[in-house]
Amino acid sequence: MHQHRGGALWDLTARAGLSDTRRVSDASGDLRLADLGHAGNLEGGVETLRDKSVLISSARQLPAVAALLQLDGIARRLLLCPPDLAPEHLPAVIAEAEVDVIVSDGTGPGSQPPDGTTLVCLRDKLLPVSDIPRRNRVTDWLLFTSGTTGRPKIVVHTLASLTGPLDDGLAVANDAVWSTFYDVRRYGGLQILLRALLGGGSMVLSQANETVSDFLVRAGRSGVTHISGTPSHWRRALMTPAAREIQPGYVRLSGEVADQAVLNSLAAAYPKADIAHAFASTEAGVAFDVRDRLAGFPATVIGQPGAKAEMRVVDGSLRIRSARTASHYLGDGKVLTDAEGFVDTGDMLELRGDRYYFVGRREGIINVGGQKVHPEEVEAVINQHPAVQMVRARARPNPITGAVIAADIVVRPSAQGIPFETIKAEILEACRRVLPRHKIPATLHPVASLEIAESGKLVRPHA
Repeated sequence: MHQHRGGALWDLTARAGLSDTRRVSDASGDLRLADLGHAGNLEGGVETLRDKSVLISSARQLPAVAALLQLDGIARRLLLCPPDLAPEHLPAVIAEAEVDVIVSDGTGPGSQPPDGTTLVCLRDKLLPVSDIPRRNRVTDWLLFTSGTTGRPKIVVHTLASLTGPLDDGLAVANDAVWSTFYDVRRYGGLQILLRALLGGGSMVLSQANETVSDFLVRAGRSGVTHISGTPSHWRRALMTPAAREIQPGYVRLSGEVADQAVLNSLAAAYPKADIAHAFASTEAGVAFDVRDRLAGFPATVIGQPGAKAEMRVVDGSLRIRSARTASHYLGDGKVLTDAEGFVDTGDMLELRGDRYYFVGRREGIINVGGQKVHPEEVEAVINQHPAVQMVRARARPNPITGAVIAADIVVRPSAQGIPFETIKAEILEACRRVLPRHKIPATLHPVASLEIAESGKLVRPHA
């Protein structure tokens, strides 16, 4: 994505062109972008929200996109609230973000605001507006981190940090049709939405409670050319015949470790597509993507002075400095960077030859008799077995070592006729060939499915 030249989201979207074909759609309808130039769907109009701190609440993504386009450059703050925010966290979130107004279509976590908070209705239909508003302020965009325990932290971005310069070399036509399994109120989905809006393309949104198959069929009918999701999203998608409904030219993975098995599966499913896996975080922004269809990334990416995203490895952890970094955490005002401006991502790397590999999150380490195990590195080995569709490695209590490794395995539909004991024996043999003894699973369990969080990441049990 190229750095924008200043202005609010709507102004930049209009500058990219408002042809009749440019739309943002979900399962229940669509928004023709050209219509927003002379119409709106905020009760009372956008001027009533000037300089306010606004929480956007909707179960669907499409109303939230309409609100973003109308309010950036007008509101003081925009809090992008995903629909899975736990209700018990809402009062504290509203207080921390100093929310004056909740904009809602009557759904989502803020549809019944607490006392003292104004509710503004997002109508179903656009109505003509008489005056074009001045979008002349820098609006703070507040995003939740993807933490899975307790109330997630809120980080502060602006449109400039969300769309800062990044040399990814991806040439995209103006008529591109983007899509993503992510919710656009999370960093990964928002990046795809902004790329579509500012690059002149259209966007196909997923929808809560829509099956993977229904989404893929709809994406295929819309002619999606660029589509993204986590490795867990893609593993689940590739289990369905509907994966054949799309023929994208660009497939991207991010949010979790992309092992060689899932990259190979995507390359087989979409042989004509660029298969990319990217690194990004809500705090540090997008750092890079890799398109050689190999797990990990070249060591030459690290330590390039003057790069749009500078990276270094400290104590095994990836650190990033770029114009895409969020400014701070909301509430305590804690800065995200060290003294030199680098964000410690907490994502751990291992150098093997001339290539770095992600091995897991620092806080996700399992302690087996005093030795460290990243569940992702065990999963990467098990995922290579042709009968395995998905796997989750986890800690199982043990009276001697404190914990041992257990693995829950979803078997591919094509392998359902094979006895699990046969699959288990082959997996354990593969693990013994490449993993140290303490990393070899003590138990393997067949499961029908594995839970995927709203963020698209595999839900992992807490120690």
